[in-house]
Amino acid sequence: MAVAAASSASVTAAPKTYPPRSAVISWMFFDWAAQPYFSLITTFVFAPYFATRVASDAATGQSLWGFATAAAGLIIALASPMLGAIADASGRRKPWIASFGAIFVIGACIMWIGKPGDPAIILPLLIAYGLATIGVEFATVFNNAMMPTLVPPDKIGRLSGSGWALGYVGGILSLIIVLGFMAANPTTGRTLFGLVPILGLDPATFQGDRISAPLSGLWFVVFVLPMFLLTPDFPAKVSPGHAVRAGLTDLRHTLSDLPKHRSMMAFLIANMIYTDGLVSLFAFGGIYAAGTFGWNTIQIGTFGIILAIAGTFGAFIGGKLDDAFGPKRVITGSILLLLISIIAILLIDRETIFFIKVAPPVPGGGLFAAPAEKAYLALGCLIGMAGGPLQAASRTLLIRLAPQDRIAQFFGLFALTGKVTSFMGPLLIGLVTAVTASQKAGMAVLVLFFVGGLGLLARVREA
Repeated sequence: MAVAAASSASVTAAPKTYPPRSAVISWMFFDWAAQPYFSLITTFVFAPYFATRVASDAATGQSLWGFATAAAGLIIALASPMLGAIADASGRRKPWIASFGAIFVIGACIMWIGKPGDPAIILPLLIAYGLATIGVEFATVFNNAMMPTLVPPDKIGRLSGSGWALGYVGGILSLIIVLGFMAANPTTGRTLFGLVPILGLDPATFQGDRISAPLSGLWFVVFVLPMFLLTPDFPAKVSPGHAVRAGLTDLRHTLSDLPKHRSMMAFLIANMIYTDGLVSLFAFGGIYAAGTFGWNTIQIGTFGIILAIAGTFGAFIGGKLDDAFGPKRVITGSILLLLISIIAILLIDRETIFFIKVAPPVPGGGLFAAPAEKAYLALGCLIGMAGGPLQAASRTLLIRLAPQDRIAQFFGLFALTGKVTSFMGPLLIGLVTAVTASQKAGMAVLVLFFVGGLGLLARVREA
């Protein structure tokens, strides 16, 4: 009891006055700094490159990438609540962001080793990817926990949506840099802008694709600095050892008390399910396109730029809708759009759209020239527009439901529910793909995640 009391006393309540606009904008730059990990590594450049060039074939690559993502997700799920509870007890956020940010940067830089067609580097490459994933996800937990100290409660939705929108802009710019100046078409040796790759990057060994991972790490180091320099942190209140004891005690109390809070419980479980579906959809969308249409890095990356533009508008508009109508309605609408999109994608392949036969893509043809490619692109834009608001409104709803003196702890639980089954989506995709040798069959399991998340969300009552 004494430890719990000390923990409660150590937590600084949400302020009645808030920091200047410069501090808020600087906090938002964390999303800008971290987004290239998701845009370049997990979705549009490195993951498809791994599946099509490093692994023996696309289906094997999809399953191996799924297993690595699942392993990292399990570690994140188990540790996030504990780390959040310790951070609440200590009062600090930035030291945790710095530590896990360093792990992300190290893992991302090591991924440069991923040479094409070399089976010996597959395991160390996937381990490095796991390190990068763990680092960026843990850093995000503590960055999210700073939100209630930056703006009043009625502006949380706009802050969250604007942060996601700024992150998407960062993702767009990083994709343009990689595709326009670094990654080359292996046939022509030219980038999207028709240039020879800069820095002497060799198209034959896909160095332009591989450098996307170290670039993500360097990008994070540069653009996370405004948050560290200008955004205030809670002062340290207790020693690290005391914070560990107090945080774990409070976490046990929170977990034992959680079943009494039915809306929070329902939301966390719903978040667990639909986030798994969303993360898996983003993680495997580029790999699926590479296997289905034979897209190379430039085509997938251009697809990513268009999706990110759609996501930018979606996140910005979603933030305004969040403040106007509440995060639950925004989450519900986003899940419905995602569910419709993934079902439609499963009804499209190279030569058919919704069972109607169309002309297949022509080798060397124009960008997204085939009807099926255009349809996939349109559905991808819907996914981009829905994904940003879903994630932004989810963290807003968590803030509205959670006690303010345990916000990092609940963001740890939020990360737990976002990750505790995050290995299940990639694992099921990997297993089904491996058993059936069909990428389409593997992607079909995502329908279950969105339907299940939508059903549980109906039980949530907003505060």
